[in-house]
Amino acid sequence: MGVSLLATVKSMRNAFADEVTQLALADSRVVLLSGDIGNRLFDKLRGARPDQFFNCGVAEQNMIGVAAGMGLSGLRPIVYTIAPFTSVRCLEQIKVDLGYHNSPVVLVGTGSGLSYASLGPTHHSLEDFAVFRAIPNLQVLAPWDAKSLRSCLRMAIESSRPTYIRIGKKGEADLTGTNSVPAIGNSLCRHSGSQVCILSTGTVSGEAELAVESLKQLGVSAELVLMHTVKPLAEKAIKTLLNRFDALVTVEEHSQIGGFGESVLSFIARLGLQKKIETLGTSDAFMSVVGSQQYARQYYQIDAKSIVDAVLRVCK
Repeated sequence: MGVSLLATVKSMRNAFADEVTQLALADSRVVLLSGDIGNRLFDKLRGARPDQFFNCGVAEQNMIGVAAGMGLSGLRPIVYTIAPFTSVRCLEQIKVDLGYHNSPVVLVGTGSGLSYASLGPTHHSLEDFAVFRAIPNLQVLAPWDAKSLRSCLRMAIESSRPTYIRIGKKGEADLTGTNSVPAIGNSLCRHSGSQVCILSTGTVSGEAELAVESLKQLGVSAELVLMHTVKPLAEKAIKTLLNRFDALVTVEEHSQIGGFGESVLSFIARLGLQKKIETLGTSDAFMSVVGSQQYARQYYQIDAKSIVDAVLRVCK
């Protein structure tokens, strides 16, 4: 069972820098490749292990090829840059160099989703789930806070599989608390409930947390389940929830097309079940205005209020 939203707010970006440094200090196979971003974040790593840090410059496609070769040579490369530039810009290299060759590279996309909403659609990352779900051998993870990021990074390296991890930028609330982060393909129950289940993935889970608190005030008992694994889908955990709930809402900071919610719908259809479900994600349209991430979440109706509204609809 969960507790009220914790006041602690930590930066996933800073947590990543600290965790990757610890990993590199403990294992000489771990190398970090940066697309000319966040260099000051990695001062400690560069000072202690200069041979395990590579600034590949603004040449992201080449960086993926270099990482793939390193992975096939026995190293454990971690690639880090802004989400849209480590995903769709490098699609061919990720498909062929990583997926096809099954190279154990971890791609980390920072500032995912609408984190860079103020910079416009060029910096939005709302299609990465859809694209990467279709590439064989590739795992897709979306941790919700700093602690879950640290665990996902370690689990990805231990799995020795090509993995994409999308993270936020800063200001993510601590939702894990004292709970253990579940293994890849599993889920964490943040709040227990009896009427409706909210399945949330990634950093937008903070909005789902706020929604649960609002729903309590309205007398609605909502269960909140956090899922960091977009692929492979946590089918066993979801099947257990489907045995308990007829009303469900999925939440993601990603397009409704090809995303986490659509994969849940597909799974339900394959089981031949009939459920009342709403999938919240961004619409099939570029955002024509700029603003903060919170403003963008309201614009696409994936903020706390929109989640509450969706829950009330499926509970009717």
